[in-house]
Amino acid sequence: MSASHILLLIGGYFLVLLLISYLTGKNDSNNDFFKAGKQSPWYLVAFGMIGTSLSGVTFISVPGWVEASEFGYMQVVFGYLAGYFVIAYVLLPIYYRLNVTSIYEYLEQRFGTVSYKTGAFFFFISRVLGASFRLFLVAIVLQKFVFDAWNVPFELTVFLSILLIWIYTFRGGIKTIVWTDTLQTLFMLLSVGLSIYFINQKLDWDFAQFLASDELKAYNQILFTDNFFARDHFIKSFLGGMFITICMTGLDQDMMQKNLTCKTLKDAQKNMVSFSLVLVVVNFAFLLLGALLFIYANTFDIAKPLMDGTPKSDLLFPEIALNSGLGITVLVTFLLGLIAAAYSSADSALTSLTTSFCVDFLRIEKRPKTDQKRLRKQIHIAMSLLLIVVIILFKYVLDRNVIDGLLTVATYTYGPLLGLFAFGIFTQYRIKDRYAWVVALVSVLLIVGLANIPSENLGGYTVGYELLPINGMLTFIGLFLIRKKD
Repeated sequence: MSASHILLLIGGYFLVLLLISYLTGKNDSNNDFFKAGKQSPWYLVAFGMIGTSLSGVTFISVPGWVEASEFGYMQVVFGYLAGYFVIAYVLLPIYYRLNVTSIYEYLEQRFGTVSYKTGAFFFFISRVLGASFRLFLVAIVLQKFVFDAWNVPFELTVFLSILLIWIYTFRGGIKTIVWTDTLQTLFMLLSVGLSIYFINQKLDWDFAQFLASDELKAYNQILFTDNFFARDHFIKSFLGGMFITICMTGLDQDMMQKNLTCKTLKDAQKNMVSFSLVLVVVNFAFLLLGALLFIYANTFDIAKPLMDGTPKSDLLFPEIALNSGLGITVLVTFLLGLIAAAYSSADSALTSLTTSFCVDFLRIEKRPKTDQKRLRKQIHIAMSLLLIVVIILFKYVLDRNVIDGLLTVATYTYGPLLGLFAFGIFTQYRIKDRYAWVVALVSVLLIVGLANIPSENLGGYTVGYELLPINGMLTFIGLFLIRKKD
């Protein structure tokens, strides 16, 4: 398939998204943009959240990670599952009881304005970086396999990608995204299933033979329990995954904004539990695909693609799907899955950033009614431009597997949110609110310092994703120190 045909496929896909946007964005009210009128069916939200949680990072980077860590990522996924149950039965009841638009309004009611702004600020930084990580990965794939053929610069690729997202979200917001995410999840899962099927065919295997093969045994270790000092030890990975989920979903306006569009708390909890169980199976399928990709590459002597002269395991899936002769079905479904993976997370991130900035920082509900819609649209454009700048910067500074980079950044930026919410939920103390930002900043700086201590200075211990709960604990301790004694 030529670059022109790929571009036509992308164009057709976006026409479908624009049609959905037209049908769901007719009202164009702030209530629909921020909350979808609280009328979203729970099962629709649950299915769409699969695509948002997976994103382009899981779609490409998790299969590419198998070479280095085998199936060890499942240890993190099991932690995810535990975290989703905490969200369903601890955090969601709080949000529904308070009837919030932004979940950080809880911090204002519990502690005060500074804590509220501090929480919203750390979400804002976290989501900008997280969304940029996800879209960056897909942008480099589109660049390498499509736009390089026309000598289109990477910067223009990024600009066009964000522009398309802005076009189909600027009216309907979260109401549009609930529906587009459903379509995007379907394409993503279809792509993975068909890729597994056709690669097995090429290797003269059926699925059962693949699962029983000696080749798979070289990649399929799940539990790593031998060396507690290692980064991928089970306990560290499980706890890290659990707290990453609590923070990156439960304390994240992006993910919670979808849940808060459900009619009732019970519907939102059904959505969260069903979605979390399916997500375990889906992540395992991605790891199976990753093992299959490396087996296929070794069998047919396919080298990992180069980016700036360096082999990139993240690019092996697109290389095999597009250039190894698997057929038009794999090629088309891969591209649809790739595009869906990119935009199912980026569109909701753009909407949640707009929501958070309008509600948390500009207090849009207190502005004159005549100005509210205009202000929301201006902020939507500003957030789009911000994402463009950050994604372009990543091209020059990112030097690791993208999902590893994403989870590492989460340990820095979500820790203060974890500490603030935990202190609010599990204690009755009030705090000296004006110092909340100091506590959060000091906690992050301590964690950055700890993360950069060489392992030999820690007796061979390698720090990993457990930095996130440590970060939250440091914030918790800091808040205890600034509590009001009365």
